[in-house]
Amino acid sequence: QVQLVESGGGLVQAGGSLRLSCAASGRTFNSYAMGWFRQAPGKERDVVAAISGNGGVKYYADSVKGRFTISRDNAKNTVYLQMNSLKPVDTAVYYCAATTDYYRLRRGGPVDYWGQGSQVTVSS
Repeated sequence: QVQLVESGGGLVQAGGSLRLSCAASGRTFNSYAMGWFRQAPGKERDVVAAISGNGGVKYYADSVKGRFTISRDNAKNTVYLQMNSLKPVDTAVYYCAATTDYYRLRRGGPVDYWGQGSQVTVSS
């Protein structure tokens, strides 16, 4: 069983930055691919970024390429999402996700474990 606890959401003006963190429980963190999804009101939950267990392979949705960076620190059991040049369209609840299959994660799931969600609001 893996528990994911997110932090770092909030309100920011367009063009600003935020960093989301997701701390995982358990001693097998590096065996899980990790990802970030987001869900805006009335829309589906979509994958934003994914990273393999050793951090060597990464995926980004086209809408965030060049602005968002996913990283992980396996010594701290934590995955991060650095979000720069934020736009109002980035406003959503962001969810941390874990699964044993990186390529399944980057396709959008199914996901083994979810975080509780963090609200990110970008004002214009």
